[in-house]
Amino acid sequence: MLKGLGQLGDMAKIMKQAQDMQSKMADVQSRLDEIEVVGEAGAGLVKATATAKGEVKGLTIDPSLFNPDEREVVEDLIVAAIQDAQARAASAAQEEMGKVTEGLDLPAGMKLPF
Repeated sequence: MLKGLGQLGDMAKIMKQAQDMQSKMADVQSRLDEIEVVGEAGAGLVKATATAKGEVKGLTIDPSLFNPDEREVVEDLIVAAIQDAQARAASAAQEEMGKVTEGLDLPAGMKLPF
C-alpha cells in the first residue's frame, strides 16, 4: 500500500501495529475481570479470592480460628491473605498483558496499560 514511501510506509506499519495492540489490550482488560486468583495465609486457614484486576471477591476463614482470644491473629491473617491475592492478581494481569506485547521491542519493566 505505501511501498516505496520509505519512512512513511514504516510509520503506517507502526500505526497499524499500535492499533492492533490497542484492540488486544482492550480484550485482555475485559478478561481480567474473569480471571480469579486465591491468596492464602496461615497455611490456608484464611483465603481471599480476587480478580486479576485486584478486586477482592470473597474471603474464607477456617472455623478453628474463631476464638475471641485470637482476634488479632485472625485480623493479621485476613490482611495477609488479601495482600497475597492482590499480588497474585497483579502477576496474573501482567502475564496476560505480556501475551499482548509478545514480540514487540518494549523497554524492560514497562508497565501496561500505559
